Amino acid sequence: MAANTALLRHLFETAVAAVSPRSCMTGVLNALPDGDLCVIGAGKAAASMAFEVETRKPGEISGLVIVPYGHRVTCKYIEVIEAAHPLPDAAGVAAARRMLELATSLSESKQVLCLISGGGSSLMTLPADGVTLQDKQAISRALLKSGAAIGEVNVVRKHLSAIKGGKLAAACWPARIKTVLISDVPGNDVSVIASGPTVHDRTTPDDALEVLQRYSIALPASVRSILDKHTLMRSEFVEDVTVVATSDDAIAAAVRIAESENYETMNLGDLEGDARKLAENHADLAKKVACGAGPCTAPLVILSGGETTVNVAGSGRGGRNSEYALALTIALDGHPKIAAIACDTDGIDGAGDNAGCLVLPDTLARASGLSMDALAYQANNDSYNFFAALDDLIVTGPTRTNVNDFRAIVIDR
Repeated sequence: MAANTALLRHLFETAVAAVSPRSCMTGVLNALPDGDLCVIGAGKAAASMAFEVETRKPGEISGLVIVPYGHRVTCKYIEVIEAAHPLPDAAGVAAARRMLELATSLSESKQVLCLISGGGSSLMTLPADGVTLQDKQAISRALLKSGAAIGEVNVVRKHLSAIKGGKLAAACWPARIKTVLISDVPGNDVSVIASGPTVHDRTTPDDALEVLQRYSIALPASVRSILDKHTLMRSEFVEDVTVVATSDDAIAAAVRIAESENYETMNLGDLEGDARKLAENHADLAKKVACGAGPCTAPLVILSGGETTVNVAGSGRGGRNSEYALALTIALDGHPKIAAIACDTDGIDGAGDNAGCLVLPDTLARASGLSMDALAYQANNDSYNFFAALDDLIVTGPTRTNVNDFRAIVIDR
């Protein structure tokens, strides 16, 4: 068991290191011309990306980036502003307004480098005219609790924003803009990452209304009026976007570690959907492999990434990965040959202080010894406190990168 715990932790740590700005930005920075550079951007990795720019690029550098509280990296020339995530706050609005004002002041000769990673949507909040911060907070809170996928959430965010959905790049025009992305969305659609502030928007206000109706999200009259206007932005900026790190890169690094430890690997890729249902499917697959009835044979590591959803019905504490881990624990029912880890690569699972959790063969037995009912914790969406009581939380602090979820299931003979 101790050996599997060490391996699971090593797989996660290696995956995160592979998608850190230090590891993934060399090529794109080498390709940029030296000289006067204005850096803007937002996301959990934005400050560490900005630090790499300052460290590696000669010339005059200025600008600002927005990161969640606790994700600051000290930069010499690029201002780093902290704001709230996942629900926006006034600090994020003020910073986004400053960013947009900076963008509109740039001349044609200016080179802009936009650094974007997951988390940028809430950090770069600038409500459209007629929308208040309180409106954005209420709608975001409802969407995050509804189980909506990130692509659906970001469709709504774009059409209630004065900066997302290509509007930041439009403001920079005619300055040249290069966007560097660390992707936190399944499929790596650049228009979805941080709601695509420098990417032409292919969605419409009708799309946003359809998402809100699908999840029965109540709208203030002022917000509905804005969406009912059906106004679409027309702009003439040129997209120049490079994705430098994805979940595929993180999983590939973990595959190399697993194979070096003489495990076969099964890469399920980026996955979406309900966290509990996904965990139940993975448990079924792992148990089949363990008994020799699966598509592969043990010893095996099953790896996956992506972004699951949680339909919150209880009043407990937890995130996507702890929700998955608790459902996996219940479904595995103490299987002696199977252990797992589920973590967010940004180091923060939901609103907790943990990256995720470990699932071990004796997890349920130890919980029972503490008179803890796993099903009751699950019903209350209280996965964080379940694993905290067992000392099975994975706590890393902010990693300052983000390709979303990382899951590994180790199956021994």
